[in-house]
Formats: sequence, structure tokens, C-alpha cells
Amino acid sequence: MIPPPLKEIGASVQDLRTVIFTPTGKDGRLIAALLARTEILCHVADNFDDLCRFISDGAGAAIIAEEAFNGESIAPLLEVLRNQPPWSDFPVLLLTVSGRVTVESERMRKLRRPLGNTFLLERPIRPETLLSTLEIALRGRQRQYQIRDQIHQYALAQEALLRSEKLAITGRLAASIAHEINNPLEAITNLIYLMRCNPSSDQMTTLLSDAEQELARVTEITKQTLRFYREPAQPVQTDVASVLDSVIKLFRNRIVSGSISIERKILTTSPTVLSTPGELRQIFANLIGNALDAMRGGGRLLIRISELHPPAFARRSVRVSIADSGTGISPEVFPSIFEPFVTTKGETGTGLGLWVTSEIIRKNGWTIRVRSSRKPGRTGTMFSIVIPRLAQP
Repeated sequence: MIPPPLKEIGASVQDLRTVIFTPTGKDGRLIAALLARTEILCHVADNFDDLCRFISDGAGAAIIAEEAFNGESIAPLLEVLRNQPPWSDFPVLLLTVSGRVTVESERMRKLRRPLGNTFLLERPIRPETLLSTLEIALRGRQRQYQIRDQIHQYALAQEALLRSEKLAITGRLAASIAHEINNPLEAITNLIYLMRCNPSSDQMTTLLSDAEQELARVTEITKQTLRFYREPAQPVQTDVASVLDSVIKLFRNRIVSGSISIERKILTTSPTVLSTPGELRQIFANLIGNALDAMRGGGRLLIRISELHPPAFARRSVRVSIADSGTGISPEVFPSIFEPFVTTKGETGTGLGLWVTSEIIRKNGWTIRVRSSRKPGRTGTMFSIVIPRLAQP
């Protein structure tokens, strides 16, 4: 039975213990006694299964007699070492037999090569040599654990940033939704006032019809908002055009009040992709929100959905392009737009929107490209996202 891979979290005293495996002779007991005198924590394994279990549970180094490698006995150890996390390079001290090169010594050399981070110690070995070599191995192992902890802390910081940006996006969308709902509610209030002032039946019918239309608009906005928060967390077949439309509806007030025209170039049959709808909507909300911010004085928003086919493209895919006629991205900022805390909006921007977008795209194995121009008469930015078609042939 092959033990599980090395643990990545939960450092303890055992993380720097030394595991000893010498199937024959007295080497194991003598080495254990030597390490005990120098206060180095160690455990003697009875067989290969014990050795692999100790390493998997957490260890600093292993001391193994080379004669333990008989036939396929090395396979479980190789499996454990292959399953190490990226930060780990587990050190193995091999006690070898001294002497000249023979067929057997060549066989053993090829057998131990896949072990990776190995130290060869010829027997008979001086205690000082064994201890100094082990101390070097343990110091290297301790540095590996420090790298592990730094990676873990970085991952926690990334998660915190992602959560904070999701909250910021929620706040921005909530503000947009409030504006969207406020307009029809104001219209309904005015219509009710007119109904009270002009109770004639003919005009009442018209006013009621207008009020129903405004209420229908509020209902549609509410549905889109609920859809945003009640979608499945796992990837499903997702209609790209429907997700885009739902985002545009949430930004409708900003689009109209900002004198921005929309040009859509969408396929007659909207393609579907395997995606989490919420993540796809978050990407579109980030990109469209940025495009609107770049067109403070009005402009044109172009949204295009197209299909890419081999051999022009490696895989059959869907490309979504979002382009604006705004101010464009400065050459100084352009190389770092997908890095966290990079923003062109001053104090009004978090600098996390495009970073979150790129993280979602990277996680799903998609690609994103951006072009931007600040030349007179040709200003604007275009983002293109390519998503492989995994849904239908």
C-alpha cells in the first residue's frame, strides 16, 4: 500500500525528525544512539512501509542502507518522493558499500538516481561525517519548510484579496441596481399622482399600462440580481450571450446616463461553454464596468461573440471581445494591468478588478488578450477572452 503524499501544512517537531532504515546489521541501532546523544529526533523503521509512512507523516531526512533496495522494494519510496509538493525536495542519506566500480555498483547507481536529493556516505563512516552531513540536510529541509510557510501565507493573502474584491464588486453592482430600480419606482410614483389628479377612465387605462411596464422592469432587474447570487458553484453548460445580457441590464442606467451607445455582434445561435456562470458574470462585470469608466464623456461599447475553429486556432473555442472608445491605457501602466493594486482610477479604484479577472481566467485554463491605443482619433481598449468549447460539437 502506497502512503499519501507529504503533508503541506501543520508543522510540528516531527517535521525535522530523521528516519533510519537499515534492514540488516547493527547500523540502525548505532546511528539512532548517536543521534539521541546529539538530541536529534529520530525513528527507526522496521520495513519499507514504515519508512514511507514516517516520511509521509512528516520528516526532515532519511538515512537508508543501500542494501535495502532489492527488486521492486524501492517503488513505494519513489512514489512518495514523486508525490512531494512543489516546495519539497526531501533529502536522503544513502549508506553505500565502499570499493571499486562493479556491475553491482553500477546497478545500484542507476537505481538510486530517481531518489533526487541524495547524499552518499561510504561505510565505514566516521560519526563526525555522518552528523555534519545530516545537519546540512536538515538545514536545507528547514529552509524548505520556510518556503512552504511563505507559500501558504501568500495563498491566504490572495484569498483575502479575492474576497475583498468580490465584496467591492457586490457594492458596485448594488449601487447600479439601486439606480436601476429607483428610476422605474420614480416613474410609478409620478403615474400614481397623475391617476389621482386625472381620474378619467381613458387616461387611467394608459397610466395603468405605463405603470405595469415600469413594474415589469423592476421585476426583471430583481430576477437578474437573484440569478447573480443563486447560480451553481460548479461549472455547468452556460449560455455566453445570456450572461452578457444580464450584466448589460445591470449597467443599463450608467450606459444611458453616460450617453454610451452599444453595438452587439452576437451569433444567431449563442454558443455555450463549460463554466461557472457567476465567475463568467464577474469577468464581464469587471470588463464592462472598466469600459464605462473609460468613457466618462460618452462613447461606443462594442460587444462581440465569435467562434474560433481549427486549424486557424488550436481548439474550437468561443471568443468574447469587449471594446470601448475611451481614453485607452497609458504605456507606463499597460505592462502591469493584471497585477494587484494597479489602477488608473486614482482613489476611486481598488486595482484588483483585472487581477481577479486574470486569476479566474488562469484557473479555468482560458486566455485573455488586450489591445489599447491612445492615438488621436483611435483611442480605446479591447479585451478578448478565449474559452475552449467543451459543451457541444
